Amino acid sequence: MFNRILVVEDSRAFRNYLDSQLSHIGFEVVLAESCKDAETILNRDTKFMCAVLDYCLPDGEDGEIIDLVMSYKLRVIILTAQFSDIVRERVIAKGVLDYITKDSTASVSYLLPLLKRLQSNHSHKALVVDDSTIVRSHVTFLLEHQFIKTIQAKDGELALQAIKDNPDITMVITDHNMPNKDGITLTRELRQRFDRNHLAILGLSGNCDRTLTARFLKAGANDFLYKPFNQEEFYCRVQHILDMKDVTDELYRMANQDALTGLWNRRYLFEESIDTEKPTRNIAMVDIDYFKKINDTYGHESGDMVLVEVARLLQQHFPSDMVVRFGGEEFCIQNWGNYGEFITRLESMRQKIEKNQITCAGDSVFLTVSIGVATGSTQLDFNEHLKQADELLYQAKAEGRNRLVAK
Repeated sequence: MFNRILVVEDSRAFRNYLDSQLSHIGFEVVLAESCKDAETILNRDTKFMCAVLDYCLPDGEDGEIIDLVMSYKLRVIILTAQFSDIVRERVIAKGVLDYITKDSTASVSYLLPLLKRLQSNHSHKALVVDDSTIVRSHVTFLLEHQFIKTIQAKDGELALQAIKDNPDITMVITDHNMPNKDGITLTRELRQRFDRNHLAILGLSGNCDRTLTARFLKAGANDFLYKPFNQEEFYCRVQHILDMKDVTDELYRMANQDALTGLWNRRYLFEESIDTEKPTRNIAMVDIDYFKKINDTYGHESGDMVLVEVARLLQQHFPSDMVVRFGGEEFCIQNWGNYGEFITRLESMRQKIEKNQITCAGDSVFLTVSIGVATGSTQLDFNEHLKQADELLYQAKAEGRNRLVAK
C-alpha cells in the first residue's frame, strides 16, 4: 500500500513520464486519464498511499477529481498547468497534501522527493506539546495527514514523561508559553539528552516577541515558526527537518553499522553504547570456531554467508541487547539484565548454532562457537571489562572450543 500511487492525468506524454519516473524510484503506479477511469479503479481498489491528480480533466475541468478521490479517503497531491490564488485557496481548503504547478520538468523534481518523504514518514513519531487543546488537535491533524504518528502533551513536564514512555519519538513540536515548563526550557533540557541528529525539535509561538526565533535556535531547536502559520509553510518546515534527520540517520548508520551483517560495529560499541546509569553490565565475546578453515576450503563468499547466519542467530536470541560485530569472526553482546538469565540464553544459543546446518559449495557444514562471559559494575572501566570477557573467550578456545566459560 505504501508504495502504490494513483496517477490521474489526461496528457499521455506527461502521464507516461510520471509513470517512468515514479516506477524508477520504487513506486507501483496505477494510471488513469479521466474522472471516470479513476472512479472505476477506486471502486475496485483503494489501497494507495496517495493520488497525484491533474486539476483539469476532460470530464472535470474545475477540480472535480479532488472531491471524487478524497471521497475514497485518499490523500491527494494536485498537478496543474494554471494556478490562481483563488484556485490555490480552494484546493488548500479541501485538505490536499500539496499542489505543484506543471510549468516544467522541475515540477516532477519536486514531486518525487515529496512522495519519498510521505513514504518515509511512516517511520516517524511526533510529540505535539501545547497547552491549547485546539492547537494540539490542529497540529496533530496536519501531521497525521502526512502519515506521521502523533501523541500529545499539554506542557513541558508532561512532554518529558511522554518521551521517556515513547523512546521511538523522532520529532517534538512545542509551543513556548505553557504552564509548568515553557518550550525553550523544554528544548534546552531535551538537548541535554538528545542531539539534533537523534531528536528533531520545531518551536512554535503566537507571541509577537521577534527574539524567539534566535532563543529557540540557541536552545537547540532545529527550526521555529510563528503562529498562526499556514499549512504550506508548516509542511515545508516539517519536511525539511525530517529530510535532514533522515540524511543524518543514514550517515550515522553507515558509520556505525556493519555492512555485511547489519549489526552494530566496533566503533559504535566504544563510542555510543556504554551505559553507566544501570548498576551492572554483562559482556559476552563470541568467536566462530575454525572460521579460517571455512574461508580456505569454500571461499570468502561462503565465509560471508556463515557470518550473516551467525549474526542472525545472535539477534534472534538477544533482540533487546547490544549485539556487535567486533571484527572478523568475533562478536560482542552487551547486556544489562540478570546475569544468570544471560548465561542461560547464551548457552541456548551456542547449542542452537551447534545444531544449525549450513550449505557451503554443496557441502553440509556444522558450526560451533566459543564464548567468554564477564559481569561487573558499570563503573568498571569498559575496556577492562571487555578484556576480562576476551580472556575467558581464549580460555574457552584453549579448553577445546564449542563451549562457554563465565567468570
